[in-house]
Amino acid sequence: MKCAMFHGGPMKEYDVIVIGGGDVGLAVAFNVISSRLKVALIEKRKLGGTCLNFGCVPSKILIYPATLAVQINYAKKFGIRAKISDMDFRSVMNRMRRAVKSGRSSIEEAVRDSRNLDFYHEEFRFSDKYTLRSGSTQIKGRKIFIATGSRPAIPPIGGIRDINYLTNESLLDLRKKPKDMIILGGGYIGCEYAHFFSALGTKVTVIERGNRLIPQSEPEISELLEKLLRERMTIHTRAEALSVRKTPKGCALTFRNGSKGRKKQITAEELLVAVGRRSNADLLSLEHGGIKTNKAGYVIVNDFLETNLKNVWALGDAIGRQMFTHAGDKEAEIAWHNANRRKKIKMDFDTVPGVVFTYPEIASVGLTEEQARKRFRVLIGRANYSDIVQGDAMMEKEGFAKAIVDKRTRRILGFHIIGPYASHIIQEVANVVANRSTVEYITDSMHTFPTLSELIPETLSNLK
Repeated sequence: MKCAMFHGGPMKEYDVIVIGGGDVGLAVAFNVISSRLKVALIEKRKLGGTCLNFGCVPSKILIYPATLAVQINYAKKFGIRAKISDMDFRSVMNRMRRAVKSGRSSIEEAVRDSRNLDFYHEEFRFSDKYTLRSGSTQIKGRKIFIATGSRPAIPPIGGIRDINYLTNESLLDLRKKPKDMIILGGGYIGCEYAHFFSALGTKVTVIERGNRLIPQSEPEISELLEKLLRERMTIHTRAEALSVRKTPKGCALTFRNGSKGRKKQITAEELLVAVGRRSNADLLSLEHGGIKTNKAGYVIVNDFLETNLKNVWALGDAIGRQMFTHAGDKEAEIAWHNANRRKKIKMDFDTVPGVVFTYPEIASVGLTEEQARKRFRVLIGRANYSDIVQGDAMMEKEGFAKAIVDKRTRRILGFHIIGPYASHIIQEVANVVANRSTVEYITDSMHTFPTLSELIPETLSNLK
């Protein structure tokens, strides 16, 4: 590490500066250490980032018991008369908080014990190219990786700032189960928490501005999800939230269905805002560092995850592309490779699998039918869970899978599933899509009988 002077004081220089202490940033930082280089790691909030502290880890710990509860309630179709006598909300929440605390403690210990790593637990902003400043501290890096993550987007609804609304972050601090809840947003965060709270006994109402839930999914998958969730909650699509106000028992939301619909008002103890995410990169004064962003505030990168400034990379939620932890982990691997190898690797966002942990689950990889038809002549295959023995044994009448295949090459372009264990059985297709393999890679191999894995070749055998 070199030391320069600025405004009468020292400036530390590093081989690498990593901005962001989530999974993505940590992966890069530990790669730097393994290369015996000096790294500065900056994280103004909690180490572990969104995934550990507010996202994947806590939400999935909460959703698993919710899914069990729903399955118990549906067990009567198998002749099982079961009744849930108690839902210990406090116990469920405390288990989640213990797991998050334990995971964060392990990361903090690893950072603390790492040689050649300086950890800055404070907010830095760019003051010049390759240079960041926080108060009297200024640091400079030969290479910089921006992995600052994202935060909940808050819509400009009248009165929203005057109430104690929840986000996916603050709801993790709840000590008491809400009697009723309004969820603003029908994307994956909104739908997952709608599943969670409704399963534990909260009366849930979802308000979605768009035409359907999970808009990035296939339309028929969104349609089935909405149909099944309506059995447990109230859902309003094409609904525009107009204003919200505080009430003695919580809040009242005014909304309108469609542009010409009547205004309606609903009340609840809690309002969860889940309308989307925004990049944290806007907190870095990137303009001072000469780094460009798009209109939405996400850092602009090329296929190699390079920004417009040489030796500066951006990855993870900061760039707004496929905002999943596994995608960020892959980006960290590719960005580090590209920073140190002459032969560069492109990040292929079309091959990122995604899962929505509702009940039923949704899983997908690759292109939708609409996206694929713009670029290819396609074949479409579809199979129901009930078409295979295991699906029939589970009495799964509505779940299905859909395949999109290039007619000329027979390469699988996309695959979409809604139903039990979709998150598990998508992986086989994800591997094939990532390797740009053909339908026969799957159909020519044996699948264990009778298992849900048979849904994949069954779907591919129905191409038209």
